[in-house]
Amino acid sequence: MSTEKKGVEASFKSMDTEEFLDIHFNRPIGYVWALFFQRFGVHPNVVTILSIILGVAAGVMFYYPDMTHTLIGIFLLMWANHYDSCDGQLARMTGKKTRWGRMLDGFAGDLWFITIYVAICLRLMNQPLPFHLGEASGQTWSIYIWLIAWFSGTVCHSKQCTLADYYRNIHLFFLKGKAGSELDNFKQQREIFHSLPWKGNFWWKAFLYFYGNYTRKQEQMTPNFQRFYAFVQERYGDNIPQELRDEFRALSLPLMKYTNILTFNTRAIALYISLLIGEPWLYFIFEMVVMTSLFVYMRRRHEALCAYLYHKYAK
Repeated sequence: MSTEKKGVEASFKSMDTEEFLDIHFNRPIGYVWALFFQRFGVHPNVVTILSIILGVAAGVMFYYPDMTHTLIGIFLLMWANHYDSCDGQLARMTGKKTRWGRMLDGFAGDLWFITIYVAICLRLMNQPLPFHLGEASGQTWSIYIWLIAWFSGTVCHSKQCTLADYYRNIHLFFLKGKAGSELDNFKQQREIFHSLPWKGNFWWKAFLYFYGNYTRKQEQMTPNFQRFYAFVQERYGDNIPQELRDEFRALSLPLMKYTNILTFNTRAIALYISLLIGEPWLYFIFEMVVMTSLFVYMRRRHEALCAYLYHKYAK
């Protein structure tokens, strides 16, 4: 039991940034699956592909309004998430980390939610508007549900996850240094992109291009952090004083609960509830209102702490 606990805990990036459901539910189940796949010599990339298949299949199930398909879809999406947790653990256990693994893992969640969004839109587009609004006029969701889904997915969901991921990696950088973080930047990614020939690297370069754009979006949303981080790099390089590390961690730690809320688990729970009550459009409203409010609050708090630390240490 102690060996299993140690194995699960080894998959945590830090207790500062781990979410309750991941610690007590997703990671332990993912670890059991990792042990299973390790025993049979299954490559981590195969597990990632299985997670994509399960997540896409879950989205297809959500097209159907009956409870049976809804429950199957929820089960499949939970299963996909366990495999998503498993593939990284399995890669660390076996040492089988590949470029393809990084690319597949980066796209897995996007493919799940694209399928889910499309399935919900197809399900609702010919349905009457809620609250008896469409009964008298015969008005259906029509194109409006697609516009709502587009706004929810691209303007809200995408930005929320992008910034939450960035803030967690920033926290890990000050907590554990470069080795314990994936704090990348646009300039670095473009240099890697341009250093490789297209021949033999087409898919990897394509991934680096889009990943570079991803890091640029993170930087554009965090001007105060960029100024503070540039100052820290210029003055201290890799030798950041422990006092500064500790102070940043203390100020950043209360915000980690918001980064966790803005990632998969809370989003999935809201999706499950909206589907179970037969009103999947409520999930989009949840994204646009509740999650966006948290996003704005988290961003303002983080930018304020970066401005405070910059003025304190740069004077």
